[in-house]
Amino acid sequence: MTQSGFIAVIDLGSSKIKGVVGRKNENGVISILASSSIDSGSSIRRGMVYNIEQAGANVHKLIMMLENSLERRIGKVYVSLSGQSLHTFEFSEMLRISSGMVTEEEVSRLRKSAEKFQPEMKRNYRIADVEYYIDDKPEPNPVGVTGSEIEAGFKLIVGRPNLLVNIEKSITAKTDLEIADYIVGPMASASIALNDEEKELGCAFLDFGAGTTTLSVYKGGILRRMVVIPFGGKNLTKDICALNFTENDAEQLKIKFGKAFESQEGPMFLSPFSSKPDVDLTELNKVIGMRLDEITANIKEQIALSGYEGQLGAGLIITGGASQLKNIDLYLTQKLKMPVRRASARKTLVNNFPDLMHDPSFTQALGMLLFGEENCEMVKPDPVETEEEEGGKSGSSSWFIGKGRNPRPEKKPKPPKEKKPKPEKEEKEGGGFFSKVEGMFGGLFSEEDDE
Repeated sequence: MTQSGFIAVIDLGSSKIKGVVGRKNENGVISILASSSIDSGSSIRRGMVYNIEQAGANVHKLIMMLENSLERRIGKVYVSLSGQSLHTFEFSEMLRISSGMVTEEEVSRLRKSAEKFQPEMKRNYRIADVEYYIDDKPEPNPVGVTGSEIEAGFKLIVGRPNLLVNIEKSITAKTDLEIADYIVGPMASASIALNDEEKELGCAFLDFGAGTTTLSVYKGGILRRMVVIPFGGKNLTKDICALNFTENDAEQLKIKFGKAFESQEGPMFLSPFSSKPDVDLTELNKVIGMRLDEITANIKEQIALSGYEGQLGAGLIITGGASQLKNIDLYLTQKLKMPVRRASARKTLVNNFPDLMHDPSFTQALGMLLFGEENCEMVKPDPVETEEEEGGKSGSSSWFIGKGRNPRPEKKPKPPKEKKPKPEKEEKEGGGFFSKVEGMFGGLFSEEDDE
C-alpha cells in the first residue's frame, strides 16, 4: 500500500451499516483514517440484503460521509459476507508425493481442488483453515518434508448459492462502487479479536449481533466449526415490544435498563418516555432472560456438536453490538460453565481511534481491514493530451464517470475575457446569479441520480 492509498470496507449489519477506511503498515497494524455508520432500517435482515433499493441508498450515503471526512474519493470497497446459512464444511484431498518430498506445486494443487469444490445445493465461499497430514502424521508446514502421501483437510465456509446476488444489486448496480472482494464476517471478527494462544488452547468465539449470533469453535489453532444462530439483539428488542412499547422505545429500554442478570434493584421504575406505562424491571429482565436462554441452549448444543466440549481452555470470548448487554458475561459464565471475556479489536493491531477500537459493534468492520490488499482510493487518470487549433497542447481529465456521486469540481484556468456588449437588464436578472448556480450544482441533480 502506498501512503496515498487506503482500504475501504463496508459491514452490512442488521442494525447498522458501518464503513471504515484505513491503512496497514508493513507489520499489518491498522491506522484508521475515517469511520461512520448509518441505520440499516429494514434493508438488512439476519445479515442479508433484504431491500435492495434501501440498502443501495444507505451505502451510497455512507460512502459520501466517508469521502467528506477523507476529502478523497473511494473507487472500490470490501464488503462483508454473512447470513444464517453460512457454516463450515469439511473437504479432504489426497496426493501421491511424486519426488518423495512435498513441493509447493503439490500444496498448490491441493488448495486449488478445495477452491473448485462445490457442495450440493451450496456455494463454496472461502477456505477458512487447512490441516496437512504426511503419511497420516500431522504436519503444519508440509513443503520440504519427505514422505509418500500427503492429505489436506480443509475447512470451507459454505452457504446458500445466492448470498451475493442482492449485495451486488444494491452496491454495484445502485452506486458507482466496484466490489474489491467479499470478506466472511465471522472470520474477520476472529482475526482481530482473538490471539494465537486462545486459538491454540481452544475457545468458543461468539459474535453476538443484532440479527444473528455466530459461534466459531477453535482448537489447535484451527477453526473446527462455525455456525450462525438466527437470533440476535433485535429479537430481545422485539420481545420487549410485547410489554406494550414501540420498537424504538423497547431498544432504548434494553440498552438503559436491560440486564442478563437481575440485580437487587427495586421491581418498578418510572418510564423515561412520556405517556408510557411504568415497567416492571423484573418483568423486563424476565423477557430478556427467556430469549437469552434459547440462544444459549443453541450455543451449548453447537459446542457439543463440534466435538470439543470440555476442551476449550480459553473459554468463551464474546463480541458484537449485542454483547454490550449488562451482565451478559456473568450470565454466560453461569449457563455454560466456562470463563467468559468480552472482546473487541486487539490493541496491537490498531494504533489509533481508541473509542472505535474498544467498540465491540465495530469488531467485524475493523477485522475486515486486515484482509484487504487492494488500494480502494479512486485514482485520478493521467491527463489525456488534446491538440488545440493553434497547434498547442492542453491536458484534460476526469476524476469520475458514473452514477450518483459526482466528482468534486477542479479549478480550471479562466479563459481570456472577450469584449461583449452589455446585456439588457432583463437578461442580466435572468441569466446572472441563477445561471451560475445552475452551472455549479446542476450536475448534482442529473437524471442518473434517480436510477
